[in-house]
Amino acid sequence: MRFVATPLAGAVVIELEPSRDERGFFARAFCRDTFLAAGLPGEFVQTSVSHNIRRGTLRGMHFQAPPHEEPKLVRCSRGGAHDVIVDLRRDSATHGRWFAVELSADNRRTLYVPPGFAHGFQTLADDTEILYAMAVAYVPEAARGVRWNDPAFGITWPIMPPVMSERDAAYPDYRP
Repeated sequence: MRFVATPLAGAVVIELEPSRDERGFFARAFCRDTFLAAGLPGEFVQTSVSHNIRRGTLRGMHFQAPPHEEPKLVRCSRGGAHDVIVDLRRDSATHGRWFAVELSADNRRTLYVPPGFAHGFQTLADDTEILYAMAVAYVPEAARGVRWNDPAFGITWPIMPPVMSERDAAYPDYRP
């Protein structure tokens, strides 16, 4: 695995380092000791899947309120997604900034989202599936969100208008 720092403090893109032969390839996607050595969580307690029927589907921008912030790994197992994170940590040098990366079944990248970040994605293909691994259990009462098109962030989304739920469309603007 190769850990690639992003412009946002603590967020990392994880790329596979495959060993190839005539059958295809083999690569480690997770190793507790390697993750711990890189400063990432070494244990994930919950895994979830998001299946998205239509290209242009936008889910986000979600986060868990303190003290239930979710460190997570996000990977696209089918299709492709424009994956976006926003640093909501008030004491961070990158507070209020966003970062996007394409996650796809083809590029096999994983994004590590630190606690205290909002997360969302927009699908780039029909029938896209996103896999999440969380280092803490989801707490429904702590679920929050900020508006996907909040001018405070200025996130650029690739497909307009997005397909989204009423709940996600109605999230408020961010107020630090």
